[in-house]
Formats: sequence, structure tokens, C-alpha cells
Amino acid sequence: MRFLVTGGVGFIGSALARYLVGEVGADVLVVDKLTYAGNLASVSAVADDPRFSFLRADIGDRAAMDAAFAGFQPDAVMHLAAESHVDRSITGAADFIQTNLVGTFVLLEAARFYWSGLDAARKTAFRFLQVSTDEVYGSLGEHGLFCETTPYDPSSPYSASKAGADHLALAWGRTYGLPVIVSNCSNNYGPYHFPEKLIPLVILNGLHGRELPVYGQGANIRDWLYVDDHARALHLIVTRGRPGEKYNVGGGNQRRNIDIVRRICELLDEMAPRGAPHARLIRFVADRPGHDQRYAIDAAKLERELGWKAQETFDSGIVKTVRWYLDNEAWWRPLREKVYSGERLGLPSAAQSSGA
Repeated sequence: MRFLVTGGVGFIGSALARYLVGEVGADVLVVDKLTYAGNLASVSAVADDPRFSFLRADIGDRAAMDAAFAGFQPDAVMHLAAESHVDRSITGAADFIQTNLVGTFVLLEAARFYWSGLDAARKTAFRFLQVSTDEVYGSLGEHGLFCETTPYDPSSPYSASKAGADHLALAWGRTYGLPVIVSNCSNNYGPYHFPEKLIPLVILNGLHGRELPVYGQGANIRDWLYVDDHARALHLIVTRGRPGEKYNVGGGNQRRNIDIVRRICELLDEMAPRGAPHARLIRFVADRPGHDQRYAIDAAKLERELGWKAQETFDSGIVKTVRWYLDNEAWWRPLREKVYSGERLGLPSAAQSSGA
């Protein structure tokens, strides 16, 4: 198959591109605007493969999207391009609305135009996968799991923009017949993760002996999914999933934020000792506005219908992740020095240190 992957040099998109080219042996066109979070170094492992190609373009540029479809002739679109950091959405929602909502609309229209011109067999086989987040569901209490029928209840500008994009995608399926599938994933972690997010931020701050700020008391709970497990799930969903359906993807690894930070500190003590425990760097800071208390995914539908199962536990995945950052300074150092140095985001005062 030929896959058009939007946002394909971001964190999850690059893992997907590497998997599709390197493991599946598929032809892949990565379309990416190369915002601050896009990094061509993340696809260096497959960049010289003849099955891989890259197009720098904005999904909101209709002419560029029409040209991409016409030139590459994909069998499926896997749409991951998005502004994705909640903290940044709090202080700058406009980019999230433009990319996540308007950009998705433009891409859907370009896909519909291309799809309508295919022959009957290719038209039937075509798929558009809208890759989304569990954050669209809002916050869980102490018990329960998000399932595919959980009502949407987004809390942040980011999650609201993703919820709107999901609704657009499903509406294009119902109104125009475009074969759309939606996936909603839990928090991803692993190699090549931009260091504004919790796990890479804590790893790098710990390496540098900087404070490890934790929002509130660190009691917020997330369900963690290793990014390579997610890439495998997305390939299964787009090739074997049913149009019009939603599939939740979760690792089944619920952890409090403070427990994540403490585990990273333990691993850094083992792998990169500084003479004193890294946990001494932990600082509790003012919570993020609208911070959802708990996310947890029920992935039973994906496991039952498509046979997916996470290969990494959190315990195995976090060891691999910390080791990767220790071994790949050449990837992250330019980002820390030139793009994002670890400052606090998401509050009016930019002078506060970054929180986890």
C-alpha cells in the first residue's frame, strides 16, 4: 500500500513512518509543515529508502494537498498533523484552531476530491484515518475507562480542537461516504519525543541537574502507551478497521505523574548517577488550568477485532526511553539549545519554570 502520512516528522508520525517503511515495506509520503515540533532527524533511519518521500507543506494549503494526492496516488491517508501541547494551547489557541480544525477540513476536502476520482476498486479500498487523542473525552473520576462510545467532553483548547476534527472526519464519512476511521490514543512516550512533554522533559532536566517541577501534587493519572506499539496499532486500524468506526488505543499502564517522575529519577540514578539522588530535584508547582484528573483507555475493541496487543509494559518501555535519550544527545541537544530550553508553558507568566 501507499500511505500519505501527515505530521510524519513529529513524534508519533515519525514512529509510524519508520514502521511503515522499515517493517511493513510500504511506500510512504510524509507531509509536514516543519513547525517547532517537526524534526527531519526523526526519520533519518528511513530517509534514504526509495520507498520514503517527504513533502514540506501545510495541510491547510488546498493546492499543495491536491498536488500531493495527485502526484503520490495514496491508498490511505493517516492524518497525524496537529498542534498537540495542551500548555501551548492555553496561551496560544489560534494555531490549534487553524491547524487542527481548519487544516483537517482542508485535508478532508482534498481527500474527498481525490477519492471521488478513483476507479471502483481503489475507491472501495481507500481509507482516511483521523488520529486523535483520549483527551477529547475529558476527565475520568476514580473509576472507569474511556470506550469508543464515551461522550466527548474536552477541557482545553487543544482537546476541543481535536474533538472538532474528529467530528468533521466522521461527518465527511456520513455525508459524503468518505471511508473514514477515527482512533483515539492515550499518552504516548518513547524515542524522538519533543522535550516539552513530561517524560523527555524530566529526563533532560534530570540529566542537567535542573529542577523537576510537577503540577499540583502530581496526582493526575495518565494511561501510557509506548509509541512503537501505537504505530503498529495505527497500521492495523487503517488496513483492517471498519470505515465509520472508532478504535481506542491504550497501553493499560495507568500511572500518577509523580510516580512517573520518581521512576525516571531512579533510572537516572542507575544510568547517569550525579552523586545525589535525582529525586531531590522534584518541585511541586502551581497546577495547569483545566488539568484533567485521570485518563484511562479501554482498548478491548482494538484487541478483540484486530488482534492488537501492546508489546511494551510501562516498566520495559520507560527503561528503553531513558536509555535512548542518554544515547542520543545529538538528536535532542539542538532542540534544547535552539528551540525549547524547558521554560514553563501554559500560564501568563513565562518566568516560571516548566512543569510536568
